[in-house]
Amino acid sequence: MQAALHAIAEPRRRAILRLVREEELSSGEIASHFEVTGPAISQHLRVLKEAELVRERREGTRRLYSARPETL
Repeated sequence: MQAALHAIAEPRRRAILRLVREEELSSGEIASHFEVTGPAISQHLRVLKEAELVRERREGTRRLYSARPETL
């Protein structure tokens, strides 16, 4: 619970959760919605993943992210 609260305290991470709530997106697709670097988005995704708020699925070389409704 502590990790989830820490994760959603950051407005950009809440925005990422809204994006992946309805559809699975790659980190590049997520990054295209923000004016920050790809590595910064990857860091946000790592925090969300560690808090078990998003899941990561690999498809070839791509990593796809979606919300985990059971933890939201």
